[in-house]
Amino acid sequence: MLEIRPSCENCGKALPNTSSEAMICTFECTYCEKCVVDILNNVCPNCGGGFEKRPTRPSKYITDHPESVIQIIKPVDIEKLNKLKEKFSEIDPRKR
Repeated sequence: MLEIRPSCENCGKALPNTSSEAMICTFECTYCEKCVVDILNNVCPNCGGGFEKRPTRPSKYITDHPESVIQIIKPVDIEKLNKLKEKFSEIDPRKR
């Protein structure tokens, strides 16, 4: 089950369960859409994977399965990201 992390790992923007701006990679690294598009170029700085829109947990399940309250904020290491972007940005995320 997804954690539904509460914020962008790079800029700290709030991304509650209902946010349409939350993007996740296969390991659930969570970033806002602006960071994914403008900074990351759809390359996860942690695993090199791509991003998809995070689904919204239906409200009837939030009580029994609440979203995470643990914030993970670790601004992107641009040097490391640039190496990953060189390696992966031209390759479809499903073929990386």
